[in-house]
Amino acid sequence: MARSRETVQAPIGVAASGIDVLDRAMAILFAFRRNDVPLTLTELAARTGLYKSTALRLATALCHHRFLMRLEDGRFLLGSAPLNLAATYHSTLNLGDILLPLMRRLNSAFGEAVSFHVREGDQRVCLYRIHSQHSIRAEVRQGDIQPLDRGAGGRILLAFSGKPGALYDEVRRSFFYISLGERDAETSGISVPVFGAQQALVGALGMVGPISRMGQVEMQQYKSQLLACAADASAMFGADASALRDAANIL
Repeated sequence: MARSRETVQAPIGVAASGIDVLDRAMAILFAFRRNDVPLTLTELAARTGLYKSTALRLATALCHHRFLMRLEDGRFLLGSAPLNLAATYHSTLNLGDILLPLMRRLNSAFGEAVSFHVREGDQRVCLYRIHSQHSIRAEVRQGDIQPLDRGAGGRILLAFSGKPGALYDEVRRSFFYISLGERDAETSGISVPVFGAQQALVGALGMVGPISRMGQVEMQQYKSQLLACAADASAMFGADASALRDAANIL
């Protein structure tokens, strides 16, 4: 009796490349989860949808290249090669290479200024800025220093740095903050967090403009795309972006 074709379970959010052997090998690597104990061959086969014979062949090859290790009892765990690759990735990573194309995408879609802020002690610094396409704009420049306790970017940085309080609990739940005249009476803004490896906060991605053009209604319309861009950036920085993507899909 002929066996049915293997159906490889691709990593969540990743489409198959069409190169079967690579997709199957990646399925094995992504079968491992945080805080897992080493996996048996049966568990690997169940999690990937591969036949045991296929899973064993690929796992053995991955062990050869140090992507996996096999224990004396036959169970598998991740090897040292992914750690070495991660270290190389982070040593060559430039924030702007990832953030600026996404910021330009937002600016092109909505025409408003897009900023990325990072925390420095009790202040925030504008690390990157794409200026508004409009003649009337909120004047913030790259390198400007602003307070943490006023404005959307500052509230995001405080919330995801662990600041207590009901306001910050709500920001951590929703993953966004809208500011109307908080830092400046004529300026409004919306910001969302960007995360990195192990869900460490990288900074706040936001849009800012005059209240006359960016009211509550407009910023609610910007929210989904802003969160989606933050999710894309977070994924490329090594974070689990699923919560940001879920928030982006809540209308």
